[in-house]
Amino acid sequence: PVAEPARLLDVETVSKMLGVSSRHVYRLCDVGKMPPPMKLGGAVRWDRQTITDWIDSGCPHVATQRGDK
Repeated sequence: PVAEPARLLDVETVSKMLGVSSRHVYRLCDVGKMPPPMKLGGAVRWDRQTITDWIDSGCPHVATQRGDK
């Protein structure tokens, strides 16, 4: 049987999907340029579907979508 991909992604997986460093993923989040992660205890994770949808839509700035500056 083929295992389903994990629903929650760690920073390493997200950085590989985007082709950037892990640190850059955190920078993008800090300035609202990508969907924010979920914090589960000490772990930081992103929802796979949210990241996939964001990439498919051309990686728009999340802060400007919410009306933030």
